[in-house]
Amino acid sequence: MGQLSSGGRRHDDPNKLKTAGELDISDKPKIITLCGSSRFIEYFAIMAWELEKQGAIVLGLHLLPESYFNQKNKDGCADHLAEYEGVAEHMDELHLRKIDLSDSIYVLNVKGYIGESTQREIEYAQKQGKCISCLEAEIKTHEGISCP
Repeated sequence: MGQLSSGGRRHDDPNKLKTAGELDISDKPKIITLCGSSRFIEYFAIMAWELEKQGAIVLGLHLLPESYFNQKNKDGCADHLAEYEGVAEHMDELHLRKIDLSDSIYVLNVKGYIGESTQREIEYAQKQGKCISCLEAEIKTHEGISCP
């Protein structure tokens, strides 16, 4: 997993996450926001679990149970639920506030995919001086930022 500084340069993070066995209760957990397409929501759930086992606080999207969609008669809208429910702009803005709270973002660029919303989040995080890590290596974003 590569990391970028706010200037887009690779660096080694001296505050690398510790394993659960290495954590000291006096350590302040790192806060990481997951960014990526909602079509990869299962990746969000898995990565949040893996990072939390390492002691991080993880913010991102929520994997809703099948019963939510059945109960609300929303069959087939799981990938773009915010648009379907008319709250996309609100949720996009809220995600930027999650980035504000975070030490870094972790981009879930599954199969190299980075959509418009994720691109905006990467650019925003970079302007805020956040470290950026990516799931897949050697992916170029629209602005030429690479996740080595």
